[in-house]
Amino acid sequence: MVDDRKSYRAAEILVGAMHLAALIRAKCETATVGVMVPTSGAFPMAALAGWMVGKTVVPLNYLLKPEELQYVIDNCETDTIITTQSLLDATHHTPRVKRLLKLEEQDFSGVPEPVRPLTADDDDLAVLLYTSGTSGKPKGVMLTHGNLWANVRQVLQWIELLPTDSILGVLPQFHSFGLTVLTLLPLAGRMKVTYPARFVPSRIVKLIREHRPTIMVAIPSMYNALLAAKDAGPEDFASMRIVVSGGEPLPDAVAARFKERFGITINEGYGLTETAPVTNWCRPSESRPHSVGRPLPDVQERIIDLNAGIALPWGHDGEVQVRGPNVMRGYYKLAKETESAFTRDGFFRTGDIGRFDAEGHLYITGRLKEMLIVGGENVFPREIEEVLNRHPSVKDSGVIGTKDPMRGELPLAFVEMNEGQVFDEKALLAWCRQHLAGYKVPSEIRVLEALPRNATGKIMRRELKTLC
Repeated sequence: MVDDRKSYRAAEILVGAMHLAALIRAKCETATVGVMVPTSGAFPMAALAGWMVGKTVVPLNYLLKPEELQYVIDNCETDTIITTQSLLDATHHTPRVKRLLKLEEQDFSGVPEPVRPLTADDDDLAVLLYTSGTSGKPKGVMLTHGNLWANVRQVLQWIELLPTDSILGVLPQFHSFGLTVLTLLPLAGRMKVTYPARFVPSRIVKLIREHRPTIMVAIPSMYNALLAAKDAGPEDFASMRIVVSGGEPLPDAVAARFKERFGITINEGYGLTETAPVTNWCRPSESRPHSVGRPLPDVQERIIDLNAGIALPWGHDGEVQVRGPNVMRGYYKLAKETESAFTRDGFFRTGDIGRFDAEGHLYITGRLKEMLIVGGENVFPREIEEVLNRHPSVKDSGVIGTKDPMRGELPLAFVEMNEGQVFDEKALLAWCRQHLAGYKVPSEIRVLEALPRNATGKIMRRELKTLC
């Protein structure tokens, strides 16, 4: 593992984890231990250390607002957080907790106290991963050791990964994709991984040139940002054989520009924090626009009619429901929410709208909770956003619903402009009328200097609603 400070071989990670395990065993009195470190080789050391002594690891999102972060710390009931002083200085916030174990203050020299790792059953809780909180307070997703190992195993079965592969780990490790795909997967697959602490496009290009990764997993906004790296070219991405986008739908404009400029086809994957996270992955050999691929091994998926509650055949849109060994135990201390998240026969209700094609490839077409009802018609914000994002002047967009006495709801769009472009609402509305049914055209389009995003780059629609 290579990060911004140093590189670590397997033995160094193991020795570092043993040092930390002894420290956690001596200091932490709760069942949970928080980990709040920059994306780096320090994260797997801390996570492995927690598991060695039987703790549930809570990866903490240091990009949250102080009150949101404190809610997570209080909710998971930990008395100890492993962190770094440099991160505390960068965030200008010190969490309220009984013990802060700062890595800079620990002695990692010499032979660590031998630690015989405790065994864990598949049903034992491994991590509490808190959802990003795009609506309401963050919920702690309970993932077991069985969930995590099942998902690592599923990905290894689905994608032919080799020890010679090298991964570029640009997603934060407090995020489910960063934890499983970019931390646990390379450990299990014996692959090199490079971790930049921050996503800076020019820095990412330099790392690609230096380490020649073969695999990159990122979110759409990161791929869009890489297009702004002025000196990057196709030769920089020549080593890449698997390039995957997840977290939210990949805009057509970003996919097309990336292919045109770098000669790279970005394939999409799909998953949720609650599914540990990967459920679908579009393999390069099966590439097709908008598809997130077929389900991974041991993952069962179905499309359910929103009104009738029955399974739908391919080609029809409905709610995506998932069942498999990688699906969470439930939400921490939220029994009612856990019960409502599952069907009677054990399928997890994703809240996402999608459909299968004749060959079993899944297409995500919307989000159930974001669906608008305009004059009795169902309208999904993503469809409007795709049209707006195709306009040459628009960098990105977000659509929400506003109440209307005549039609129930109306779409309201917010756009972020490309550099040097002038906002012209009339032109954008005309563009929408050209490409959308009349009832889907936004009632109004507003411009923002920057759309509000969470730590993983998703647009925060809840924040947009405060602007109405």
